[in-house]
Formats: sequence, structure tokens, C-alpha cells
Amino acid sequence: MLTIPMVDAIAKYLSSTHSPLYISWARYVVACGVVLPVAIARYRTEFLPREQIGAHFLRTVFLMAAMTSYFLAIARIPLATAISAYFVAPIIAMVLAVLFLGETLTRRKIFSLVLGFAGALVILRPSASMDAGLWLAIGAGGFFAFYMIATRQASLESDPTKTLAFQCLVGVVLLTPQALWTWSIPAAGELWLFALMGLMSAGCHFLSIVAFRYAQASILAPLVYLELLGGAVIGFFMFGDVPDVYIWIGAVTIMVAGSMTLERSR
Repeated sequence: MLTIPMVDAIAKYLSSTHSPLYISWARYVVACGVVLPVAIARYRTEFLPREQIGAHFLRTVFLMAAMTSYFLAIARIPLATAISAYFVAPIIAMVLAVLFLGETLTRRKIFSLVLGFAGALVILRPSASMDAGLWLAIGAGGFFAFYMIATRQASLESDPTKTLAFQCLVGVVLLTPQALWTWSIPAAGELWLFALMGLMSAGCHFLSIVAFRYAQASILAPLVYLELLGGAVIGFFMFGDVPDVYIWIGAVTIMVAGSMTLERSR
């Protein structure tokens, strides 16, 4: 969660010269080029999972929708603001975990949800202008919540490397039409940014898949809040975005809410 804002910052920088739809596809292509050779070398012809195929496909679709929506959002609004709106993800994920995975929604978790939601409201401030970028970020958070639930279901029986290989391969296929529609040729100086974005993305998702094998979705969901810290720091140094006092108050509130759940599961 602390590394993901670095990927988002690269995507935001590249969005000044390339469509976010094209950037989404390029991110998957690079990750695919890294993960598939490793999976094939390790498992040969059985490098894709054969169990929970429906869950694997759904998690890939949800992640693809979340990533594309989020890239469209950060092309329009500051990184920290987009991440703040994106924080509906763990709130929705905890509820979905109860409905679909049978996880227990304790009073401690409920209080954590309410506190985290209050922190997000402080950051967003209802009086603020809800432009298209904010709505896209909120939509991305909703898709990511469903992704977390599908990942929990798929990761219980599947190897992490096979899971990631399936995600990368199917993601490239599904995103190719929109890439062709918004096609652009990167400059020579941008190639390393595309490569770094894909490599970091593959690493982040591998860690996420492994994490969901060992912990409940409702426990891991609050860790999404850590993205705010990385997003605020990177947004300041790369784009000159200075978070106001409301963002910091909301961030502290959100971090306290997340730490409550983590302390319970230590």
C-alpha cells in the first residue's frame, strides 16, 4: 500500500502525454512480460490456476476497472485528493466480506469503519466541488473493494505466482481494445518510466495476493489508508500539491481507525 502511490505518480506524470486508458494497458503489458516468464519457468504448461477460475476472472475485471477509473481520476485531480476519495474501498470491502465471505463484523470493526469514513469526509468536505475526477476516484474505490473480496476467494487455493500470471495475461487481453483506441508512441525517455511502472505494479500485486492468503479481507482492508501518506508525500515533491490541514486531520483519523483493526489481529 505504501508502494502503490509511486506507481500512481508515474501514471499521473505520463498522463500529460498519453491517455490514461493507454497507460493502463502498458502497465499490464510490462507486468505480463515480467511475471509470465517466471510462471512458465516454474510451472511450465501449468502456469495458470485451474481452480476458482470465476473468482480469478472477476478479480482481474474488478482490478482493471479500478485501475482505469483511478488513472482517469489522477489525470484530473491532485494525487492526495484522489486517494482520499478512493478510501471508500475498505469501507465497502468490510461490508462485502460479511455478505459474501461470512466474516464477522465485530463492534470494533464497525467503530473502525465509522471512524475511517469520518476521516474521509473531513478530507473530502461535502462543500467541496465534486467534479468528474472525484467521482471517478470514488468509483475506483468501489471496484477495488470488489477486487479485494474476489482476491480473498481466489487466493485461498491458488499459488500467488499463478494468480498473478492469470491477472496479467487476461488484463492485457481485456485492455487491448481501449489501448488501440487511444494509441500513442512513447518517447525514448519515457520507456524506462513505463518499465518501472509495470515492475512496481507486479511487485505490489504479488505482495497483495500473498497477504490475502494469510489474513481476512476485513483485516487487510484498512491498510489501503496507508496510501494517503505515500500519495501526499509524492504529490508534494513531484507535482507541488500541498495537502491542507483538513487532509492531515482526516489522515490521522483514518490511520487511527485502521490501526484499531490491526491491533486486534496481531
